[in-house]
Amino acid sequence: MLHRLARLSSTTLALLAFLLAGVVMVSVALGAAKVIESRTQKVVSGKLTEAGIDWITVTTDGLQVRLTGTAPNEAARFRAVNKVGELIDASRIRDGLDVAPASAIEAPKFSVEMLRTEDEVQLSGLIPETPDEGGMTEADLAAAAAALAQGSELPDMLETADYPAPEGWNEALAFGLKALERLELSKVSVTAERVEVKAITDSADEKRKVEADLRGLAPETVQLVMEISAPRPVITPFSLRFVVDDEGARFDSCSADTDRARTQILRAAAAVGVTGTTVCQVGLGTPTPRWADAVSLGMRAVTELGSGSITFSDADVTLLAGSDVPQDVFDKVVGELETGLPDVFSLTSTLERKETATQGPAEFTATLAEDSRVELRGRLTDEMQRSAVDAFARSAFAGAEVLTATRLDEGLPDGWAIRVLAGLKALAEVQTGRLLVRPDLVEVTGVTGSTETRGRITQILSEALGQGQTFRVNVRYDEALDPLAALPTPEECAADVNAVIARTKITFTPASAEIATTARPVLDELAKILANCPAMQMEIAGHTDSQGSEGGNKALSQARAEAVLLALQGRRVDVSGMTAVGYGEAQPIADNGTEEGREANRRIEFVLKGAPGNVMAASEAPAPAAPVATGADPSAATGSDFSNDISPSVAPTEKTIAPKPRPDGLKAQDTP
Repeated sequence: MLHRLARLSSTTLALLAFLLAGVVMVSVALGAAKVIESRTQKVVSGKLTEAGIDWITVTTDGLQVRLTGTAPNEAARFRAVNKVGELIDASRIRDGLDVAPASAIEAPKFSVEMLRTEDEVQLSGLIPETPDEGGMTEADLAAAAAALAQGSELPDMLETADYPAPEGWNEALAFGLKALERLELSKVSVTAERVEVKAITDSADEKRKVEADLRGLAPETVQLVMEISAPRPVITPFSLRFVVDDEGARFDSCSADTDRARTQILRAAAAVGVTGTTVCQVGLGTPTPRWADAVSLGMRAVTELGSGSITFSDADVTLLAGSDVPQDVFDKVVGELETGLPDVFSLTSTLERKETATQGPAEFTATLAEDSRVELRGRLTDEMQRSAVDAFARSAFAGAEVLTATRLDEGLPDGWAIRVLAGLKALAEVQTGRLLVRPDLVEVTGVTGSTETRGRITQILSEALGQGQTFRVNVRYDEALDPLAALPTPEECAADVNAVIARTKITFTPASAEIATTARPVLDELAKILANCPAMQMEIAGHTDSQGSEGGNKALSQARAEAVLLALQGRRVDVSGMTAVGYGEAQPIADNGTEEGREANRRIEFVLKGAPGNVMAASEAPAPAAPVATGADPSAATGSDFSNDISPSVAPTEKTIAPKPRPDGLKAQDTP
């Protein structure tokens, strides 16, 4: 019995040992398999990552490697499977990859470029072959252009594509044609989102009017970019008139050939006692590059005389000395002037005599009243001259009631009719006024709403009367009559924006660039101001305090500045000259160590560009207020830049647009 038990015990032990060994071997095998699977997955994933293939998920099951994911195309799927095949046997790969469906062919970019010159219109670009209802076909566009070209044959440079017109295309194209109709020398580039207008106008006044008209016509869905220049005019005759009398020293007319010459003339004028603002037109047509030298010499001569005038009309110079000037002084001044003037000029000098200063039996007068009534009185030579003067007056004062009450005098001096007609033409330049014609004098007095009127009258009289003839221009500028004076300057516009922002803040949703709903009235008010302003070069600058990361602060300030820019553009403000820039925490105006300082630093500024000192000092900025956020707990706005102060900074600016002969070459932050 004991012997059997001993044998059973040995058998049991052997069996148990065998089972234990089997368990150990199975465990080792499973562990090795897991290691192989993990190693295989790591190596394959690393190889795919190294090849820039990040759209595959690698899983292993024993010796099998399964690939899942979506390949961008069939070639990419094939390349990925081959990469894996370089590491393991192809029979172990289980390909579970999908391929993304092929995307639809992208529609072409439709655009049209329209160039208009004096005698032709050119069209080029790509337009939809079949436009939407109300849109323009290729034939429609060509016909509209041909009408502007007055029947000239147009070069066919338009192409079509059979794709639907993008949203906004019809409105943009129609607006582009309207712009082309208004501008004789222009280039208009049209896309569905943007219309760019480059053009040349005849004057600065016309430029401002065209810009205002185009802004009013532009569709809300179209971004309008304008580059309109007004080149220097040709001044005929090229004239300047300088007077010294009881009212002091002044210009009746001022012209210069360059900006440098204008500066030289104005400095010389200041040196001889001219005060106030002087309008000196820069243009083409000077008889000599030494124009400014001659004018400066002439002004000094009249000043030395003490009373009188000097008129430059092209190369003709007329010096008239007052009746109170002594003969010896007159002779000295005239001699020095004749010697000093460049050879191209011809000088005629006259010393007015007391006995002839006020007398003269013959006289003609014309009065222009506020009700546009014109009365002609005095003497004319004969009936033919009377009829001619009456007809000329009715033409010059179109729409006015003309009363002719003149008498005939055959003894009038030669050239009387020329003096009368020149005087009437000059009188037509003023709003109200009076003309006096005598044998020795033509005088125009009145009130005008243009700063250029005195110059035009001087040009008219000097050209018509000729060298050596005496005339006077006593015309006063009244700003209330100036239609352009009502338009604000860029500085005035920026000041108005400043006043609004100082009174009411714009708010953002905390830790984001989303403008709060409560800020809409402020943006509406800003848009109303800016919509009536000329095009300005202005920067919308975003700033934050120093809390949070530097990169995050800069990104948020940029986003907030852009949000303000887009909000204004959505309200039909011309933003072509505006830029949005985020400065983050780089330009603090107060101490970031205090809550008050951080509140001041969290701001957006409107900065009028073009002159130094264009950033408002911290002491001048409006006092910070508690931030407000729509739909958010105000207490949450205590972190970095959770408020939205907009403190516009203004500074004088001057924008110079270089003239072009032809347009053919047609340019705030938080931590979350």
